[in-house]
Amino acid sequence: MTHAALLIVDVQHGFINDATAHIPARVQTLQAAYPLVIVTRFLNLPGSNYRRLIHWHRFGPDSDDIALAFEPRADAVRLDKPRYTCVDDDFLALLDAHRIDTIHVCGINTDICVTKCAVDLFEAGRTPVVLADHCASHAGRDFHDGALRILARFIGRDQIRFGDAGHTGAGA
Repeated sequence: MTHAALLIVDVQHGFINDATAHIPARVQTLQAAYPLVIVTRFLNLPGSNYRRLIHWHRFGPDSDDIALAFEPRADAVRLDKPRYTCVDDDFLALLDAHRIDTIHVCGINTDICVTKCAVDLFEAGRTPVVLADHCASHAGRDFHDGALRILARFIGRDQIRFGDAGHTGAGA
């Protein structure tokens, strides 16, 4: 396996606020550097634990919250996910079909879905790289920064990248 894929997590209108407003433009331009781009969209389905246990009812299937806040490139793989992570057997099979074991992760929310996806990739034997400057938390900078500290312990300090992505997507 020779190339890195880009996983753009939940850059949706409902997550855009002052803390995340810079993310759509950043992920928009980042897409061109990768042979495979995967874009997720979070859906909060009726009867979910988000509704039942957290009492969070936004992001329903008919809500304006779920619309993407950027334009994925034409060949991007789009995945709806009713949970924090997109990493499952089908997702791993997609990576295998494209001969990819390194996945650069960016998006919203660093402290929840970005972390969950990165950790699940790590536990699945893949190499997650979190693009810190292409992530944010709609709960604010403190949550973003805290998540990066925890991720450094979870998946390794070298797996957190700051600045531009620093690569072309090939050979990473």
